[in-house]
Amino acid sequence: MRQPLTILGGGLAGLALGIGLRQQNVPVTIHEAGQYPRHRVCGEFVSGRGQQFLERLGLGQALANAGAVPARTIVLGSTRYISNAQPLPVPALCLSRWQMDARLADEFRRLGGDLQAGRRLDPSQVGEGWVRASGRRPAATAGLRWFGLKIHARKVPLTADLEMHFSPMGYVGLCRIENDEVNVCGLFRRETAEATGPTDARQLLLGLPGSPLHQRLARATFDDQSFCAVAGLSLQPVRAAVRPEVCIGDAVTMIPPVTGNGMSMAFESAELAVAPLVAWSQGECSWPEARREIARRCDQQFARRLFWARQLQTVLLTVPLQSPLMALAGQAPWFLRMAFARTR
Repeated sequence: MRQPLTILGGGLAGLALGIGLRQQNVPVTIHEAGQYPRHRVCGEFVSGRGQQFLERLGLGQALANAGAVPARTIVLGSTRYISNAQPLPVPALCLSRWQMDARLADEFRRLGGDLQAGRRLDPSQVGEGWVRASGRRPAATAGLRWFGLKIHARKVPLTADLEMHFSPMGYVGLCRIENDEVNVCGLFRRETAEATGPTDARQLLLGLPGSPLHQRLARATFDDQSFCAVAGLSLQPVRAAVRPEVCIGDAVTMIPPVTGNGMSMAFESAELAVAPLVAWSQGECSWPEARREIARRCDQQFARRLFWARQLQTVLLTVPLQSPLMALAGQAPWFLRMAFARTR
C-alpha cells in the first residue's frame, strides 16, 4: 500500500509533479486556490531542460494539439536600439498559461489524480506527506519593489519569435503564442516611496514613446480579459536546503524572469522530486530523508544558474549599459550563447 501525497498548489510545478507521481501509481491530491483555465503573469515559453521532462511525461503531443509553437529566434532592444535577430541555441516551446495549465490539469485528472480547485488551504497544514508548490513567496515592501504585468495582443509586427525590450524601469518580453497572438509580459521595479513615473499598466507595457517597443505595439489590439498583474516579487536566490518543507518550483526560489528559465525550472524541480517521493510513498525512506534528497537535488541543479542569473539581471537592468549590450548582442552571437548556457 502506497502512502498518499498532497500537493499545495496546482501551477506548473504542482501539476507536473502530480502527473509524474500518478504515472508511478502514487495516490495524489492537489489543492489549488484558483480555477482552470486561467491567465497568469508569465513569459509563456519553456526554454531549457523542462521541455525534455514534458516529453518524458508524454505531454508533447497534447501541448502541440493545444497550439504550442516553437521559438527559434530572439532580438534584444533598449529604448533607443534593437539588435538583429539571432538564433536561440535551443528552440523554446511557446504556449499560453491558459492552455498549458488546462492541459496539465486534464492529464492529471485522466491519470486518476484528485484535483481540488477553488480551495485555499491554511499553509500551516503542510507537514509530512505534503509538498509545497504554491508559487512565489511575498517579498518585503521596503526598498525596491518588483511587480509583473501581462496581456495578450494581436497585430504585433515581431522580427523574431522572442523579443526582450529593456528600459529604466525594467523590461517587456514579447513572445509568439498560439492563435497568432503575442504574449506581452513585463517585469518592473520601483522604489516603494517613489511617487512619479507612469502608473497605468497599459502605459508601462507599451514602453516609452519613440522606443522600438512602443513602435511594435502602436497598432496592436489587446485582449483585456487576459490582463493580469502580480506584485511583491522576491528575486533573492534561496537554497532549497534552508526550507523546512518539501518545496518545488517558485516555492523554493524564483529565478530572475529576465533569464526566461522560470517555467523550465518549475518542471525540472518537479522531476527531481518524483523519485524521492515515490520512495517515501513505498516506505523506502523517511520523510526527512526524502526532503533532504529533494533539496540536495534542487540546489545541485539550480545553484549555478541562480548565481549567473543574478549577475545577468544586474547587468541588463543597468541603464547606461542597455544600448551597448543590445548592440553587442546583435554583433557578437557569443554573448547570447554565453548568457543562455549560464542560466540553463
